[in-house]
Amino acid sequence: MFGLFKSESKLGIDIGTASIKIVEMAKKDNRFALSNYGLFELNESTTSGGVSGQNILKLPDEEIVWGIKEVIKKANISSKDVIASIPSFSTFSTVIQMPYLSENDLIKAIPFEAKKYIPIPIEEVSMDWSIIEVKKNPNNPTRPTVEVFLAAVPKDETARYQRIMQNAGLNLKAIELENSALIRGLLGNDLAPTAIINIGGRSTSILIVSKGYERMGHNYEVGGFEITKSIAKSLGIGVEKAEELKKKLGLNQDDENIVRQAMFSLIDMMAFETRKTINIYEESQNQKILRVILVGGLVNMPHFANYFKEKLGRDALIGNPMARVVYPQGLTKVIPEISSTFAVATGLAMRDL
Repeated sequence: MFGLFKSESKLGIDIGTASIKIVEMAKKDNRFALSNYGLFELNESTTSGGVSGQNILKLPDEEIVWGIKEVIKKANISSKDVIASIPSFSTFSTVIQMPYLSENDLIKAIPFEAKKYIPIPIEEVSMDWSIIEVKKNPNNPTRPTVEVFLAAVPKDETARYQRIMQNAGLNLKAIELENSALIRGLLGNDLAPTAIINIGGRSTSILIVSKGYERMGHNYEVGGFEITKSIAKSLGIGVEKAEELKKKLGLNQDDENIVRQAMFSLIDMMAFETRKTINIYEESQNQKILRVILVGGLVNMPHFANYFKEKLGRDALIGNPMARVVYPQGLTKVIPEISSTFAVATGLAMRDL
């Protein structure tokens, strides 16, 4: 949409279940600078089948390529270098404890240890790992332990993403776990224990983060589209009209707002699943979650954040990955409305800048 800060810019491409989000980012005076952004949303007019409610990731590769090209063309995006995300339900990640070893010994030991946690043959995944911290071992003070974040992606998934980006005329520089990009975009170098609630089109991801790494995750198969369908069914209207009413009226407490009645049970369940996940983590790790961050398109719905906080029973704020980003003055009013929707894509574009 805008043509600023084009030198050495990178694209963050977030292929979700209901939309494709692209952010183009560069560095200006040692700060992240937004060059461009664009969105492709799935609806009846954007797929060959013409069926609303499909999952983008289940579409043929050529339709995903077409969607990416459409965003790039309409937004006038120029960069070709891409960091792409893989959704959490297509990946494996965990934090493991190991005896403290030299880096060379860790490189040899981790693939063997990973077999205990990865449910498919190790030769069928691309694997990466990072040392979180070295910890004292209360049972053996002379032998510390090391905490390792382990991530793995099926090789057929990485091959598919490479194929899609190549056919879209782009250079895939890296593939990253969706949650890792989300953490970078929202938290940066902040290590405080945090819960991130990412409400997508088809599902909701509840992510517990501490010291900059995912510690616990839970995917809940209800997202913004299920809420839209609930409104459509309750009012006897089409999905597109229901989506329009959801965005316009939201959870406005006007007595005449019949739209909110159709959403209560689903949003209440989101809050319940979030509260349950946070409680499990706090009790098992003896560590308090200091804040809750809400992201995704639904969080901008009128009165959503306040209602969710009430049902959750603790404070929560809407995430703003653009807080550390320079952007054109003309976008000052728009950024707060779109920022949380582009949280993953923003985190991707920030990588390696």
